[in-house]
Amino acid sequence: MSDQHKYQRILLKLSGEALMGEADYGIDPKMIGRLADEIIEVQRAGIQIGVVIGGGNIFRGAGLAAAGMDRVTGDHMGMLATVINALAMQDAIEKRGGFARVMSALPIHDVAEDFIRRRAIRHIEKGRIVLFAAGIGNPFFTTDSAAALRAVEMNADVLLKATKVDGIYTADPAKDATATRYDKLSYDEVIERKLAVMDTAAIALCRDDRMPMRIYDMTVPGNLMRIMHGEPIGTLVSAD
Repeated sequence: MSDQHKYQRILLKLSGEALMGEADYGIDPKMIGRLADEIIEVQRAGIQIGVVIGGGNIFRGAGLAAAGMDRVTGDHMGMLATVINALAMQDAIEKRGGFARVMSALPIHDVAEDFIRRRAIRHIEKGRIVLFAAGIGNPFFTTDSAAALRAVEMNADVLLKATKVDGIYTADPAKDATATRYDKLSYDEVIERKLAVMDTAAIALCRDDRMPMRIYDMTVPGNLMRIMHGEPIGTLVSAD
């Protein structure tokens, strides 16, 4: 690892909505291409990287359940949506000369490798970008929880959650003009103040394993590498 980089291994959580760009549904090729460029830039700088991608741009299991669908069925559909997104990101990375592997928590041998922790770590150590798909393979758990779990399993230095907002605010900045951004919070403060940045299970897992999280705005080009250089972008959630 170069002295100029703060982290050696990271886990990046991308929402499915991030892939939509300005579209209302699906995947925007320009947006996924830009995200792939930033991920490759980080990997080529010598930083090991794993990525968890949500599926909300295609299906959202909880929303389908609220509309009357069986929750387990809806969550399984959502997991398959994350596989679609991971395959799209793999394609974008490889078209740019990068090396990526999709590892799925649901066995889909024709399109992705099974998730095996030791194999995933080996891929990352070899400089491959590992795209973790299908959440944790079980219903009732979000991709936020999957990102927290994979970050801990991969012994990542930090969990980065890329959003469309530049950190955690006291209230929704889109609805409350007086909302202010936190620079730093503890895990318990996020839970107690009910700050809707990640689900409680994900935050509790990070707290129990002392996995620092940084929430940042992925719509600003170059932010990911700025974080690698140690710039205090977004909001840090940690034990200290």
